[in-house]
Amino acid sequence: MNIISSMFGHSPMRPIEQHMHKVHSCAKLLYPFFESVINESWQKAESLSSDINQLERDADEMKKDLRLHLPSGLFLPVPRTDLLELLHYQDKIANKTKNISRLIVCRKIELPQNIKPLILPFVRLCIDASRQACKAINELDELLESGFRGNEVTIVEEMIVKLDNIEHEADESLAQIRSEIFNIETALEPVKVIFLYKVIEWIGELADCAQTVGGRLQILLAR
Repeated sequence: MNIISSMFGHSPMRPIEQHMHKVHSCAKLLYPFFESVINESWQKAESLSSDINQLERDADEMKKDLRLHLPSGLFLPVPRTDLLELLHYQDKIANKTKNISRLIVCRKIELPQNIKPLILPFVRLCIDASRQACKAINELDELLESGFRGNEVTIVEEMIVKLDNIEHEADESLAQIRSEIFNIETALEPVKVIFLYKVIEWIGELADCAQTVGGRLQILLAR
């Protein structure tokens, strides 16, 4: 534990928690970003996209540093490979957020009027999924102290169930928006339709990535 402490301070889990906080900070910016897109405030949207970009780079640097310095399984209560997998899926949330904002700003994708009222609630659900995953990951220290047993495991499992429910709501919202786009497909240019569907899919994948983080955490609990 002295070796771990010298490398990671209080806990070997703390840097993973910090990485998830950075990732969620990135995802949170999608809400004001889409507010700007809906209002066609492209200068503000570009500024927020730059902020997202920077947070994604910061998260990427943290990921690289963690990969280099995470101790071997000999010093950890769970397999090192499981923690690296968890880190990978956390990072995908930031990557997907960056890709969404870049694509929209690059192509100046304008949202059709019939889906504008649905977009912000959908984005909020996906951010809520990221927030819930962040809450669950924030329990890693406590799980370590409890030896991944007891009441703390129950608390985290309940958090993961809630995360699954949020992801399910996001799926339903995604289906509704797809249906609305389908209703106006013939009135839009085919290229615009393609990129519109892509953006909507990517937003939904944020919730999927967050759910996968919860799934990887469940694997740690099971072992």
